[in-house]
Amino acid sequence: MSANVLYDAPGPRARARNRLYGALSTVAILGLVAFVVYKLDDTGQFQPGLWDDYEYTDTHQRIIDGLLTTLKTFAIAAVLSVALGAVLASARLSDHRPVRWAATVVVEFFRAMPLVIMIFLLFAGVFTSDPMWALVLGLTLYNGSVQAEIFRSGINAVPRGQSEAAYALGLRKAQVMSGVLIPQAVRTMLPSIISQLVVTLKDTSLGFIILYEELLFVGKAFAEQTKPVNGVYAFIPMVIVFGSIYIVLCLALSSVATWVERRAQRSRKGAPPAMATVGGAVTTGSTTGADGASGADGSHTG
Repeated sequence: MSANVLYDAPGPRARARNRLYGALSTVAILGLVAFVVYKLDDTGQFQPGLWDDYEYTDTHQRIIDGLLTTLKTFAIAAVLSVALGAVLASARLSDHRPVRWAATVVVEFFRAMPLVIMIFLLFAGVFTSDPMWALVLGLTLYNGSVQAEIFRSGINAVPRGQSEAAYALGLRKAQVMSGVLIPQAVRTMLPSIISQLVVTLKDTSLGFIILYEELLFVGKAFAEQTKPVNGVYAFIPMVIVFGSIYIVLCLALSSVATWVERRAQRSRKGAPPAMATVGGAVTTGSTTGADGASGADGSHTG
């Protein structure tokens, strides 16, 4: 039996038990899905007539308008949250203790505040006539606080020797941050930043609680306003259509995060050493000897 660093490899009996548990879990999940489908079908949610309203051009236009509203809200909230996160992260890394404390209080408060409550309070108390900004500001405060922690963690992950070397050269803190730490931290931060933007995109659906006509509000209103078929409203088609749109948008952003992460991993490997000509022979840095002489076969030149 081979052993792993963290655990012992399972033996024949353990593997058999794991296969049995996996099979039982699969059967249980399939049974649950079948039960849900049966109950929905029993209540008439799969009637073909529930899909008729999605064939009209007016329905398509309403969906497009809701999608554009959602994308506009997301774009504004994404830019503002990233900017706020950069400001709060800089404040938390400040050398001045009062600035650090104030930034810490702001970050921890808005991270702990439920986003639904924040959006509703902003709408009820400030933006009663403009629900978009209540949603945008709520998303900005919450996601900006999370982005601040991503920025701070990424900068702190850079080896301390980098900043010490920069200070030894006489650079000021602003120069160290902008010229040394941030460029190195960006590679590790970008996937997490984009992943948090996916959360921001999904959270735009909370606008329906303040009657903001984003994508989810349009879908809910459409399901409620369409003519019922045999007394059944088209909520399941609404969930399928509008849920699929959200899934496609989030998968697109997630694919960007995956692409950025792979690109960063490739760039960390660096480019091959530059070719150099020594004594008339073309060599690379990897074949240079300890005394400075080089040669493809290890022989000394000159």
